Amino acid sequence: MCSFLYRHRIFLIAVVALILVKIGWVAWSCWGNGSFEDEKEDILQRRNYLVEKIVVEPKQLMYEMPAGIGLQFKGEWALYSCSMLTEALSNIARLYPETRENAIVTIDSLIKIVRSPMLRLYDKVRWGEDPLESLEGDNSHVSYLSHLAWMIGNYRGIGGDDRYNHLHDSICGTMNRRIMRSPIMNIPTYPGEPVYVPDMMVAIVALSDYGKLNSGKYSSTVKNWIKRAKTEWLDDGTGLLVSFLNDNGKIDAPVKGSYSTLNCYYLTKIDVEFAKEQYERMKSGFCQSFSVAGIKEYYDRSCWAGMDMDAGPIILNLSPSGSAFAIGSATYFGDDDLRNKLLRTAEIAGHTIKWGDRRHYLLADVALVGEAITLAMRTNYNYCQD
Repeated sequence: MCSFLYRHRIFLIAVVALILVKIGWVAWSCWGNGSFEDEKEDILQRRNYLVEKIVVEPKQLMYEMPAGIGLQFKGEWALYSCSMLTEALSNIARLYPETRENAIVTIDSLIKIVRSPMLRLYDKVRWGEDPLESLEGDNSHVSYLSHLAWMIGNYRGIGGDDRYNHLHDSICGTMNRRIMRSPIMNIPTYPGEPVYVPDMMVAIVALSDYGKLNSGKYSSTVKNWIKRAKTEWLDDGTGLLVSFLNDNGKIDAPVKGSYSTLNCYYLTKIDVEFAKEQYERMKSGFCQSFSVAGIKEYYDRSCWAGMDMDAGPIILNLSPSGSAFAIGSATYFGDDDLRNKLLRTAEIAGHTIKWGDRRHYLLADVALVGEAITLAMRTNYNYCQD
């Protein structure tokens, strides 16, 4: 009995010690959060890590994606890794102008990776045709094309040359034509599936960015889409943009935390007033403060442990991707309290590793795309407020 009590006491002491070490580590890692000057070293070191891992041969990048999730999700996650790193580099170039020239070169490399046959394959398999070789056709391909167009818009927006102008013209012209031919102004990511609203949002952001570079071209499409979103595509229960749409522009499906926070983030780039309204509704319906701060995946039920391909592993109700995407709106609207809580949760779950001039969450070894998303979100600064 004494031996058992002794071992039990040692075990408890070890557990308490580990908890205290973790608390200290989280406090140290989050010490500088709240000021872009104080966060500069952290941000640049995370950028260095992501560039090293993502700016590689397309085959190697696909290898970095989790095993066992299938070609489609590997392709999507690789595409998102590239587009979110591009967004992060563009944000960082504005925050820290001395990084701009290097960012242009790196984004050029990322665009080349996304244009490669390897990265286009997942979309080609689903649609039965190559997305870049079928621009004159009518099939959607909206997910792949919108992310590539968004990346080119970022490249041009921070001072890149005109090497992608013709491709940019072609992709945005194609997306606009296909959107305008749809009675509901929404086109599906894949055949036989509903419209995933966040995927459509990327297309609208890409068209908006294109208009800023081309005398407002396609701005009417963007305005009309937002107008219909405000009047036709809001969930009755939460007031948030719906997560899915069917061919008739409606669907009986719950709003997801991961989709809602991503919608809010994209809206900061199109309609700030609407974005702010949606952000406040999202916080009211999905924000959780206890026991761990973050964004819930489901507003109408609890889920203490589960798995969702979009949200990731759900633990204590929290959506990993939803919590990460929420950082983007919190950053944009200067909501430092929520931003700091979300970054603290990211540190608790992810655990930062530093090596030389590189830094990353340990979880990036499992889901690299999460690291890229978090960096893009935490640098989504509202430059218009200066």
